[in-house]
Amino acid sequence: MSGSDLPDYIKANRDHWTKNNAAYTDGSAEGEWNEPEISWGVWNTPESKLGVLPDVRGKDVVELGCGTAYVAAWLKRRGARRVVGVDITAAQLETARRLNIKYKLGLELVEANAEATGLPGAAFDLAISEYGASIWCDPYRWIPEAARLLRPNGELVFLRNSTLSMLCMPDTGSVQERLQRPQLGLHRLDWPEEPETEFHLGHGDLIRLLRKSGFEIVDMVEIFAPKDAVNHPFYGDYMSVEWAQKWPSEEMWRARKR
Repeated sequence: MSGSDLPDYIKANRDHWTKNNAAYTDGSAEGEWNEPEISWGVWNTPESKLGVLPDVRGKDVVELGCGTAYVAAWLKRRGARRVVGVDITAAQLETARRLNIKYKLGLELVEANAEATGLPGAAFDLAISEYGASIWCDPYRWIPEAARLLRPNGELVFLRNSTLSMLCMPDTGSVQERLQRPQLGLHRLDWPEEPETEFHLGHGDLIRLLRKSGFEIVDMVEIFAPKDAVNHPFYGDYMSVEWAQKWPSEEMWRARKR
């Protein structure tokens, strides 16, 4: 897909991450590549606590919306045979390539829209997204694409903001302790403070989409902030620790292709 053919929101999000790549990279990218244990999301929730990942040893993995590809690096170190990271932002991929060369992991990095990767179908055992395609791409496009990329019995794992946190998120400012938007019609959110677009579906719509795309639900874990939580250095302003200790701030989904 040429740049002129990209949807407006993909272009806006690419521009957003091109602008923010330096701040994110300087703050955490290499540190995340070197985490001794896999951890997820804004509270660095350990995978050992969630237990959502399938065994990746000897498997072929694609990360959709990989950014600086630290998740891809984790999975390669965990024994995945082949790991491909897909992202639309050249600046993020340049960081990923630099770290890939430095640590000699042999990741394959592809500049493409995660909604239409151009990769061959039925080529992977696991598709994964941690705040990549899972919020920055239209689920009605990227989830069917994930299904296309997976072999039968392949799995899709993705992390996103919780539905409740999005319903309590105003157009400007941080998550509140009261509803700020209707759930009916929840889908595309265009944030006014900086041109960027996110996508969030309610649970019912997301389950129906996964099933229509050929998946069965294996698990969904709601994530709360732990007692000793501190705000994420890059994302911390949008939600208080106190809020996330009372309500789920994130959701980790796992589905299997039928």
